[in-house]
Amino acid sequence: MARYTGPKTKKARAFGEAIYGADKSFERKKYPPGQHGNGRRRKQKSDYALQLMEKQKAKYTYGVLERQFRNLFDRANRNDGVTGEVLLQLLEARLDNTIFRLGLAPTRRAARQLVSHRHVVVNGVVTNVPSCQLRPGDTVGIRGRSQGLEIVKDAVGAKSDVRKFGWLEFNPDTMEGKFLGYPEREQIPEKINEQLIVELYSK
Repeated sequence: MARYTGPKTKKARAFGEAIYGADKSFERKKYPPGQHGNGRRRKQKSDYALQLMEKQKAKYTYGVLERQFRNLFDRANRNDGVTGEVLLQLLEARLDNTIFRLGLAPTRRAARQLVSHRHVVVNGVVTNVPSCQLRPGDTVGIRGRSQGLEIVKDAVGAKSDVRKFGWLEFNPDTMEGKFLGYPEREQIPEKINEQLIVELYSK
């Protein structure tokens, strides 16, 4: 399965945000990476550079490669509604992202691994496609014999007090969640300027 496997902190520093979650290394060096450190005067970025960076930030945040991302944008562009908002809704509706949001995995990367290793069921059927698009009403959970996995138990215990996503329901007893519907833009916590992405692809 193709995915980004390079240094996470370096990417986070390039975008100026801890896009992969809490990161002590990022907190120590919040300036962009490079051999000249923080002392080098950096040129003001062009509009194109800002648009490209925003698109790259969204890609790396959700763990999506270029072709997948472009396909999602084209789908969002065909759908009714504001294209940028629909794009983020489609990214949030991905199976791996939903597993992460439900607190069944500590990171999106870990969620993707759970799915690809056949530990996840959607509507009672084992699914191993992380990019699977959920629809309102779909139920998602950890299959019975996989609920004892250390990574799942640790994640559920750690995140039991922070499940605050209004478009999801979660039952810790059955380790099952429900995708209630697509979130509104203000409900999505990611700091992404989706309008810049739309402008980039509209050139």
